[in-house]
Amino acid sequence: MKGRNDSGHSKRPVVLCCVMIVCLCLLFLYFSGSNGQAGSAAFEYGTKFSRSLGWGSDDGEDGSEESIFGTGDADDVKPKSFPVCDDRHSELIPCLDRNLIYQMRLKLDLNLMEHYERHCPPPERRFNCLIPPPHGYKVPIKWPKSRDVVWKANIPHTHLAKEKSDQNWMVEAGEKIKFPGGGTHFHHGADKYISNIANMLNFKDNNINNDGMLRTVLDVGCGVASFGGYLLSSNVIAMSLAPNDVHQNQIQFALERGIPAYLGVLGTKRLPYPSRSFELAHCSRCRIDWLQRDGILLLELDRLLRPGGYFAYSSPEAYAQDEEDLRIWKEMSALVERMCWKIAEKRNQTVIWVKPLDNDCYKRRAHGTKPPLCKSGNDPDSVWGVPMEACITPYPEQMHRDGGTGLAPWPARLTAPPPRLADLYITADTFEKDTEMWQQRVENYWSLLGPKVKPDTIRNIMDMISSPTAHMKIGCLRGYCK
Repeated sequence: MKGRNDSGHSKRPVVLCCVMIVCLCLLFLYFSGSNGQAGSAAFEYGTKFSRSLGWGSDDGEDGSEESIFGTGDADDVKPKSFPVCDDRHSELIPCLDRNLIYQMRLKLDLNLMEHYERHCPPPERRFNCLIPPPHGYKVPIKWPKSRDVVWKANIPHTHLAKEKSDQNWMVEAGEKIKFPGGGTHFHHGADKYISNIANMLNFKDNNINNDGMLRTVLDVGCGVASFGGYLLSSNVIAMSLAPNDVHQNQIQFALERGIPAYLGVLGTKRLPYPSRSFELAHCSRCRIDWLQRDGILLLELDRLLRPGGYFAYSSPEAYAQDEEDLRIWKEMSALVERMCWKIAEKRNQTVIWVKPLDNDCYKRRAHGTKPPLCKSGNDPDSVWGVPMEACITPYPEQMHRDGGTGLAPWPARLTAPPPRLADLYITADTFEKDTEMWQQRVENYWSLLGPKVKPDTIRNIMDMISSPTAHMKIGCLRGYCK
C-alpha cells in the first residue's frame, strides 16, 4: 500500500503539468481567434461564404481551386486578397460594436449615451477581413427613385416597419421597402412639414432654402432620414444623425436611400463638425434630455449653428399641457433665454428658436449668468474626440462686427471665397487657384472612370481627408451633393 501511494504522489506533478499544457494550448487557440486576421472561425465561415459568391479563390489551370494565399513555400506566401469575414459580421461596425463594449467590460455611463459613441478595438481585436454583403444582396436602386424605395435584402431589418406602421416611416412591399415620407410628427409627409417650417419663418413661397440663404441642416435623431431626403428637392442638404440603438441601424436605411447620414449621438463628445457649420438644427421627437448637465447638449447645437441660425423643435414639451411637459418647457425656455436665443415662431407642435447675429446679447448678461461664455483657449473647431463643454461659444471679433456669416447665397456660395478662410490663413487667390486645380483633377478622374461607369450609378461618395476648400465644391459642380 505504501509503494502504491508513493507512486500516486509521484504522478501528480506529471498530471498537473499535462493539464497546464492543455489549458495553455486552449488559451492560445482562443486568443489567436482575435488576432489581426479576424480569427480562424471568421476566416473559415467567410471562405465558405465567399466561395458561394465566387470570391476569394481562383481556379487553377487544372480546374482545382487555388488558395487565396497562393502556392509555394511558406516563406514565399503572399496573399492574393483579403479573406472574407464570417457572414455573421455583415453589419459589423468596428468602433461602434456593442458586443466589443461588453466583452472588454468598458465602464461607460449609459445615461450619457457613451455606449453609442466611438470605442475602437485594440489591435489584437481588429478584423482584418472583408465585410460580406447580406445574403440576397442586389445592386441598389438608382437615385432619385432610391429616396422612396430600396431592396429589403440589402437591409434585412423590418422591425421599424412594424413598430412605426401608424407613422408612415416605412412599409414592407414584397422584396422592397417603401418610404412614404412620414415621421413621428409628420405622419402626412415630410414635404408638408418642411413647407410648414418655411411658412413659420416667413420664407418666400414657403421655400425652406430662403433664396439660397439656408443650405445646411443638422437633423438630430433622424430616424430613417425622410426629413433630410425631402429637403434635397429644395436644394437644401442635411446631415442626418442617429445612433445604432434599439431601432436597429436607421442610418443604413438613410445611406441606402442615398441621403447623407452619420452614425452618432449627442453624448459626451463634440460632434465631428467645426463651429458655425449649419443654418438649421432640427429635432422631431428625438427624445433628448436638453436640460441635463446644465444644458450641455443644447450648447453643442449652439456651437454648430451659424449666426442667426435656427433650431426647429417638434416635441410634446412644445405643446402638451400636462404637468411634466409644462415643467420641462418652462426650464428649457429659461435656458435658451440665457443663451440669448429668441422664439422666431411657435405653432401647433413646433417651436423655432433663432440664435443671435452677434455678441451684443452675451455682453449684456449679468455677471455669473449660466451657461458662461467659453474661455478664450477653448477652440470651437477642435472636435475629434474632444469632450463637450457647458459653455457658449462667442463669435470671432470680425464676425461680431459684421453681424452675420458673410456667406453668399447658394449656389454662388459654392465658388465665392468664404470670410472664415482668413481664420485658416487662406487668401481668396489661393482659394480660387485651389478650385481650378481640383476642377482639373476631377475632370481627369472622370476621364478615366467615365467610360467604365454606367450613367446615374454613382450616388454616395466618401471624400477621405478632404481639403477645407475645393473637394466638395467640385463634387457639387458635377451634381453629386444634391
